[in-house]
Amino acid sequence: MLKLAAGYWLLACKASVSSACINARAFPEELIKNAKYIATPGKGILAADESTGTIGKRLSSINVENIESNRQALRELLFTSPNALAHLSGVILFEETLYQKTLDGKPFVEVLQENHVIPGIKVDKGTVDIAGTNGETTTQGLDSLGARCQQYYKAGARFAKWRAVLKIGPTEPSELAIQQNAQGLARYAIICQENGLVPIVEPEVLTDGAHDTKKCAAVTETVIAAVYKALNDHHVLLEGTLLKPNMVTPGSDSPKVPPEVIAEHTVTALRRTVPAAVPGIVFLSGGQSEEEATLNLNAINKLEVVKPWTLSFSFGRALQQSSLKTWAGKKENVGKAQEAFLGRCRANSKATLGKYAGGSDGGLASETLFVKGYSY
Repeated sequence: MLKLAAGYWLLACKASVSSACINARAFPEELIKNAKYIATPGKGILAADESTGTIGKRLSSINVENIESNRQALRELLFTSPNALAHLSGVILFEETLYQKTLDGKPFVEVLQENHVIPGIKVDKGTVDIAGTNGETTTQGLDSLGARCQQYYKAGARFAKWRAVLKIGPTEPSELAIQQNAQGLARYAIICQENGLVPIVEPEVLTDGAHDTKKCAAVTETVIAAVYKALNDHHVLLEGTLLKPNMVTPGSDSPKVPPEVIAEHTVTALRRTVPAAVPGIVFLSGGQSEEEATLNLNAINKLEVVKPWTLSFSFGRALQQSSLKTWAGKKENVGKAQEAFLGRCRANSKATLGKYAGGSDGGLASETLFVKGYSY
């Protein structure tokens, strides 16, 4: 067994142990301890779970070919950044990355574990349109999910991620889309728990549109309330889960508002919908710039109201973008790229405690990351 900081443990079953060993009802303690550890104040999650196609878009933006060796090189740059992992409690991996190694031959999973970071895995298979709706979607991947979770557990993963996507429009999100996605998230969550993985529940309300903050708040509340109704109906152990929601922001075509406004609306929506049994809420960045996401997270944590959960981050682009551009696929830039990654990790660590003063990393951190209709 591998001892972690704060007295928590990653419990590992040998490959020969039957799947009955990792049942949520038989071993709830492992799920609860791992969820609580991931929600450690001052730490957050790096979402390095981009699919092959999505990471190809990132590499293309710096004129780097989308081949496995380059994908491996980018992930190794991040996972071996000096001192950066001290600010992280978890890293979400894509299936390919779960089985990759450093150039020296050490599995990425071992690199993370040795730095007291829990490996996680993206388990959904992307979105598909819901027939009869105006382009609304549901997420696929439930088929064979249990068997895949067992394999991921054996490979070292201890938590999982599943992204559901809803949009705001004249009549959206429809009740059909809300319920389809809530039920999908709940089924995913209980299957993960029955196979030893802490489920991150991610109902993302997209920022696309001209709606204001109040509209986003109302939709976010409705969606999250439906999700927790479904989780309870499926008997999901809430203490062994994490929530990954959007922050409550105005639409991409609306004027920006101060972080304090975003904080007030976001925390209010969560206080009205998320049970106190949930140990942590880890926000997605939703196309905000690196600096915007960090400032908003900081304002959320500074807000002086009762917040029964740890409020942290699960950022992908908002942790990686400066590092990616600094690296540009060149070995001689690895050191500087790792410094940029450390800077973002340190900034967001401070933001989880409400102690970020702003202004880190200069111009790159302020560049917008918004992509209309973002998918991976």
